[in-house]
Amino acid sequence: MSVRKLIVATGNAGKLREIRQKLTPFGIEVEGLESHPEWVPAVEDGETFAANARKKALAIARQSGTVCLADDSGLTVEALEGRPGVYSARFAGEDADDARNNAFLLEQLAHVPAGQRQGAFCCVMALCSPEGQCRLFEGRLEGEILFSPRGQEGFGYDPLFWLAARNCSMAELSLEEKNLISHRGQALAQVVLVLSEQPQLLPGA
Repeated sequence: MSVRKLIVATGNAGKLREIRQKLTPFGIEVEGLESHPEWVPAVEDGETFAANARKKALAIARQSGTVCLADDSGLTVEALEGRPGVYSARFAGEDADDARNNAFLLEQLAHVPAGQRQGAFCCVMALCSPEGQCRLFEGRLEGEILFSPRGQEGFGYDPLFWLAARNCSMAELSLEEKNLISHRGQALAQVVLVLSEQPQLLPGA
C-alpha cells in the first residue's frame, strides 16, 4: 500500500491522535501544524462549526499548496442554550485549558438537576483544495453532562460527557472505542470514504 500524506490544520494533540488512529490503516500519513511553524492558521471567528472548519482548511491548503483537512468541533448543552458551541475550547477564557473549561462548565450547570443536563458533541470537518473547493462532513453524539469528571482517557469535555447506553463517560473509552462512536469518528468515516474513492486527491497516490 502506497503511503499518502494528508495535512490536518490543527496543533491539538488529542485531535491528531484520533485522526491518525482512523486514517493510518488506510495508508494515509497525517501531518499536523506542529511540523510547519511557518504556516499561519486562520482566525476562528466563524459563527458555526462549518464556517470555522472551512476557514481553517482553506488557510492551510492555500499555504501548503495541497488538500487540507480541518476539524471544528465542540460541546452544545441544552440548558445553556447551545453553549459553549464554537467557543468550547475557550469557554473559560482565551487561555483556558481543559481543566478550567470543565470546571467552568460545571459552575454554569450547578443549578441544573439530573435529567435536564442533555448535551451533544458536534463536529464538522472540511476537506479543501488550494483552489477553494471544499467538502464538509458532519458528526453528532448525544449524551448528558455529569456532576463531576470520570475517566482518564480522551481530552476536552470527555470526562464530563456521560454515555447512558455504554454506562460510562467518554473519558472511560479507549481511543479505538471512542473513534467508533464519536462525533469526530463519524465525520472521519465519511472522509475515509471520499479519500478511498478518490485517492488522487492526496500526494503520494
